[in-house]
Amino acid sequence: MATITSQRRTVTAEELQELCQDGKSFELVKGELREMPPGGEEHGYRGMRLPGHLVAYVYAHSLGEVSLAETGVLLERGPDSLRAPDMGFIARDRLPDEPSPNWREIVPDLVIEVVSPNDTWSEVTDKVQQWLAAGVRVAWVVDNRARTVTICQAAQPWVTLTETETLDGGDVVPGFVLPVAQIFAWPKGKPSPPPAHG
Repeated sequence: MATITSQRRTVTAEELQELCQDGKSFELVKGELREMPPGGEEHGYRGMRLPGHLVAYVYAHSLGEVSLAETGVLLERGPDSLRAPDMGFIARDRLPDEPSPNWREIVPDLVIEVVSPNDTWSEVTDKVQQWLAAGVRVAWVVDNRARTVTICQAAQPWVTLTETETLDGGDVVPGFVLPVAQIFAWPKGKPSPPPAHG
């Protein structure tokens, strides 16, 4: 994650919107620009496994709304922090009447962060700590290299799950369960034919 030094001391959320119009992606951390370079193939494919399962579950049970990467969330002002999770979930009873055309000011109940190859663990944990400090109830950190999912909650020990364990949504996404191994599985060979209808 590259840090861009501005000639001015800080950049505002409003100025960030103008900077992102040239096709580049940035986050804003306490007024400091952070460029978000594209991830690799593994990051892209496996990074969608957990969000894909969660999206299907949330919509099937009318639990709320989800947003995928590049949906900015305003976390603080003066200096401004505007960050985007790989996925965010907001429970139905906290949704605004209409989505904002700009960034979101309601923090998600749950965020998913997928560690990219150019992230350091300290960068990831700093971002997670900022989410939790802003009011996010739980963050799930997917690490493709370690093949783990870490469950992060404020004022509680963080728990890392391996491929032999199962992730569940607790009281944030009630009823959601997913074996961690499914997040890191890679389909091989030809797909099975669809069932015959008769």
